[in-house]
Amino acid sequence: MEKLIDNFLKFVQIETTSDDYSNSFPSTSSQIAFAKILKKYLEEIGLEDIDLDNNGYLMATLPSNNPNATDVIGFISHMDTSPDMSAKNVNPKIIDYKGGDIVLNEEKDIVLKEVDYPEIKNYIGQKLIITDGLSLLGADDKAGIVEILSALEYFLENPDEKHGKIRICFTPDEEIGKGADKFDVEKFGADFAYTIDGGPIGEFSIENFNAATAKIEVFGNSVHPGTAKDKMINAILVANEFINMFPEFEKPEHTENYEGFYHFVNFEGKAEHSSLTMIIRDHDQDFFEHRKKETLKHADFINKKYGDVLKINITDSYYNMKNIVLKNKNIIDLAKKAYEKNDVEFKQIPIRGGTDGARLSYMGLPCPNIFTGGHNYHGKFEYIPIDSMRKARDIIIDIIRG
Repeated sequence: MEKLIDNFLKFVQIETTSDDYSNSFPSTSSQIAFAKILKKYLEEIGLEDIDLDNNGYLMATLPSNNPNATDVIGFISHMDTSPDMSAKNVNPKIIDYKGGDIVLNEEKDIVLKEVDYPEIKNYIGQKLIITDGLSLLGADDKAGIVEILSALEYFLENPDEKHGKIRICFTPDEEIGKGADKFDVEKFGADFAYTIDGGPIGEFSIENFNAATAKIEVFGNSVHPGTAKDKMINAILVANEFINMFPEFEKPEHTENYEGFYHFVNFEGKAEHSSLTMIIRDHDQDFFEHRKKETLKHADFINKKYGDVLKINITDSYYNMKNIVLKNKNIIDLAKKAYEKNDVEFKQIPIRGGTDGARLSYMGLPCPNIFTGGHNYHGKFEYIPIDSMRKARDIIIDIIRG
């Protein structure tokens, strides 16, 4: 367990932020640098068939020592961290949580407040890994990486424990929706897999959002404001009008569980030209299609009002993996058995997001999602209980045991 935590503390200090605006793959060179560090680690602990390709996918094998094993099981985590907040100079700290608020940064008065994050009360008496309030932590998904590594090291150190062939892959660019773009399912060679990329302890997910991204450009007509009457079309104001056409109650900050949403994630604008990026999410396929149609309807209204000033392109990112995974119920049963063996409540919940597994399921690799143990991903209030990491590692071990 000490090695798992030591690795985690070391890995989160390696900056691997992905970049949605990059034209390279992976999107940042730091991910390749981290993959090379992981590759060396895999070699040192004794895994086989270790391969780091030019796209940044790192694969390896724990060979079978059980001639009766038939299934090849895969485990997948991603190396990048979200561009939503800085992952430079991550300064993780371990605390003994005794309840109440946690001062992350006294100098800047950054406090993780119990009233805002009441679930933290579940971890009174446990050790938590927290940030210093100036960066995200990176448990999404470096916790998944170290949990997989720790599970495999258990079998390498206990060669008499019987198991089948295990394949692992650490992927780039998951946080920007490209983690499966160049994933070679045939090369990976698993019958099914699990992404270790979920949230709090106990979560297990076979459902995720259907997802699309809308890129919007608004072309205005900038005229000197002194002579602008009946001439100017301010692209900033037109873009704002478009934003306000979407229901307030269908934004992420007002939705939960199976409720979908529209979310504007980027805006750059001047009076002459503005650009926006919006993501569209819904678990239900019909509602998802309806949301895309509504978005196009709003765009059409703007163009009729102002004269073809708005251009929009909607691209599907991934789909709900539920229908694929349910056809392979043995994958769910195997995980549930491992949760029960480790006295972890099996909480089958929908992911309000996506994982590499969502797309991989449609590429022929059924791939539900297991928790890492972390909370408040993508921000300065991210934390992870050490006991939850241990449970995730132990569940991976028992899935391998079968």
